[in-house]
Amino acid sequence: MSSRKLALVTGANKGIGKEIARQLASQGITVLLGARSMERGEAAACELRSMGLDAHAIELDVTNQQTIDDAALKISSEYGKLDILVNNAGIALDRGDGMAVELETIKKTFDTNVFGVFAVTKAMLPLILKAEAGRIVNLSSGLGSLTQNSDPNWGFAGIKPIAYNTSKAALNMMTVIMASELKDTAIKVNAADPGYTATDLNQHSGPRTVEQGATAAVHLATLDADGPTGGYFDEDGVVPW
Repeated sequence: MSSRKLALVTGANKGIGKEIARQLASQGITVLLGARSMERGEAAACELRSMGLDAHAIELDVTNQQTIDDAALKISSEYGKLDILVNNAGIALDRGDGMAVELETIKKTFDTNVFGVFAVTKAMLPLILKAEAGRIVNLSSGLGSLTQNSDPNWGFAGIKPIAYNTSKAALNMMTVIMASELKDTAIKVNAADPGYTATDLNQHSGPRTVEQGATAAVHLATLDADGPTGGYFDEDGVVPW
């Protein structure tokens, strides 16, 4: 088992995920870039390796249990542990359609944003428990905050896509429960709000760069022993549930 830290970032072939992988690798961490397409994943990993970073692609579709199991087996056989899991993969299919949204859209959104996170974390947990001090980071959104969504004066109060927002609120609850279950271990579990970042998810409409969007997740992925667990944070601190 290598003494070098190992991180897995899902949905890491582009956007915030790739930037999280780059920033973690820049700290001397070996990073596995999870991607549904090995071609796209390898292209992203090759780009990072050209910067002198230790980055490798791994096939991982968070909605496909076989690829999740295969990835866990590969990590186990090649590395023997997993220090950091960043559940970054996410989708946003609705655009504020409210109750007019199709039920299938909500189901597909939850498949990736909630059920996918659970499936990957469950499969990787035995490997994270083998690490000295595991870190699990779930990429949430300020749009998943019940407090902020219920405040008519909040800056993003008018953005209410029902599938996306409810999926992130569910992910926040999952974060709390995971952290509670693992409270007697060295593992820390937190939710990160990247802010309104320009990515394919929002047709690059966000004002924040991916470098900014990755900041909170990278910080939570590299917390020291006295860092928090079971919390919800952006780069400025605590985000209200």
